[in-house]
Amino acid sequence: MKQALIIFQSRNGRTKKYAEKIGCYFNSLNIEATVIPIENFRKDLLISADYVLLGCWTNGTFLLNQKPQKTWINFVKSMQLDKNKKVALFTTYTILTGSMFKNMKKHLYHEPGSLVMELKSKDGKLSEIDKQRLLEFLN
Repeated sequence: MKQALIIFQSRNGRTKKYAEKIGCYFNSLNIEATVIPIENFRKDLLISADYVLLGCWTNGTFLLNQKPQKTWINFVKSMQLDKNKKVALFTTYTILTGSMFKNMKKHLYHEPGSLVMELKSKDGKLSEIDKQRLLEFLN
């Protein structure tokens, strides 16, 4: 069975909710999903994961300077994702994501071509478009 590791940082619960919705959707597709906050991460979970999704909330001013919080940045800088892992980023936001994904990517070590998707949600819900994109990500 394929496995997904969904790691998130949440400030007010919206990103946690979104991560859990992604995990439930994966489980409905017979992909074993582990959903954990970054502070509960264990390296052994990464070894067996086929898919890794990393998420956080959008921090910054309304339209400019969106960036992950330092805790998330320090966490992803310590990760070494090999080329066998398909990697996706996700975020929740209030108004716009702006430069959020660009700023998330610059802190993440990943093999070229392994980062294949970005997802975002304003309300923490998984839309039909998100489900479609996740199906493409899995194939």
